[in-house]
Amino acid sequence: MKEVKGSYVGKGKKFGIVISKFNEAIGKNLLSGAIDCLVRHGVAESSIDVYWTPGSFEIPNALVNILKKKKYSGMIALGVIIRGETPHFDFIASEVTKGIASISMSTGIPVGFGIITADTAEQAKDRAGVKSGNKGFDSALSVLEMTDLIEKI
Repeated sequence: MKEVKGSYVGKGKKFGIVISKFNEAIGKNLLSGAIDCLVRHGVAESSIDVYWTPGSFEIPNALVNILKKKKYSGMIALGVIIRGETPHFDFIASEVTKGIASISMSTGIPVGFGIITADTAEQAKDRAGVKSGNKGFDSALSVLEMTDLIEKI
């Protein structure tokens, strides 16, 4: 039996981060967490590019266009979607999630999923580094592991 696992190796790799400006105050914590993770694992800051979209809905479109350039080992998608009083939240969260998954599968480039979907701003803040870790850091860690795993396959 052969087992293949990815490691958290960033040295010599280039990453792109796509982040939504909507709920930017919380999103910046995700961005800080993602960059911190990448740098801690050997990625040079000069090898990290950050692209800002108006909202989370636009993240998949930005990803597709960025990945056409084929210059990144992996991408990280960051955004904050907070439930409101209408079903808008459900549509946006669903489409963003499906879009990111589809892009990662169709391109073969790992995309870390750092989209927070929360019922309240407090929940979102907690998941962006206040109480329960930082989902930006977590998504960067995931994409590091996947880029290494794909290199080994």
